[in-house]
Amino acid sequence: MPVIRGGRPRKTWTYVGAYGREVMLCAASARIGLLPVSWWAVWDRSAQRLTEGRRGVTVTPEHVAVRGVFELSLGDGAAVEVTSPHGRQQIWTRKRIVSARGRFGRRALELQAIVDESAGYHARHTAWRWSAGVGVSEAGAQVGWNLVDGVHDAPTGSERAVWIDGEPQELPPLAFAGDLSAVGDLRFAREATRAARENYLVLRSDYEQPFGTFSGALPIAGRLREGWGVMERHEVDW
Repeated sequence: MPVIRGGRPRKTWTYVGAYGREVMLCAASARIGLLPVSWWAVWDRSAQRLTEGRRGVTVTPEHVAVRGVFELSLGDGAAVEVTSPHGRQQIWTRKRIVSARGRFGRRALELQAIVDESAGYHARHTAWRWSAGVGVSEAGAQVGWNLVDGVHDAPTGSERAVWIDGEPQELPPLAFAGDLSAVGDLRFAREATRAARENYLVLRSDYEQPFGTFSGALPIAGRLREGWGVMERHEVDW
């Protein structure tokens, strides 16, 4: 994909979010045109401490690490892959729910994670709401989900999916609450929030991504016994 197409800069990113009872974390490596950007965060639920930063990040579809903080090896999983129109151009994404094993400091971690690989020539003004999480259904199945409104959100052929014991199925459109307290019948209790409002003239971003727990129900998967993950609101001019 060329750096510029139709007057729009290419955006690419790989984001990994890994979630569980004691620790939730994320890291991403992105590029807007030729500008590299990275970030990471750890919500240590046992210590009730949120730590975040922008340096020392390594992210690939198989491995994620932040120097001196954490390191995870990522398993494989069935992917949901979508290409969609956006403005006058195209955007692409591939999402997977995978195992994530490694260390956070001296603590061994065995988590479930979402791997988000995305690229494309997004419109100058882009806005979305998103939720990703993992958990266990009341029926005892391992579940993970990826829900979105604003990108790749056509009525069919979307990136919306629920993974049940590793197998993805597309979900219908689900409405997000304005305060990110729910999406469809899935309820969210925020615990720690990453948020930033930045203005670099040609690049403006208003971003919020809280970590927390989920309850309620997902289509197809049914009611959750327990669930962890994130909600997100992002509005950007880029």
